[in-house]
Amino acid sequence: MYKERKLVIHIHELLEKKGWSLSKLALKADIDKGKLSLLANGRREYIYIDYIIKIAETLDIDDINEIVSIERVNEKE
Repeated sequence: MYKERKLVIHIHELLEKKGWSLSKLALKADIDKGKLSLLANGRREYIYIDYIIKIAETLDIDDINEIVSIERVNEKE
């Protein structure tokens, strides 16, 4: 059985709950807005742990699963 998975970024959902814009998070977390936008939209090939830590600290998050998760895309038997 083959199970494909993908990394899902939850930044937009977190910002919506907090009532923040991407620009505000970028400013408060001291992350380049363009790079943060690419990350939030799942268009980065690599994820820098420093960004995840800065986002967690800025949004007061203790569980990395609130920011990123691995989800199943499909299953083949």
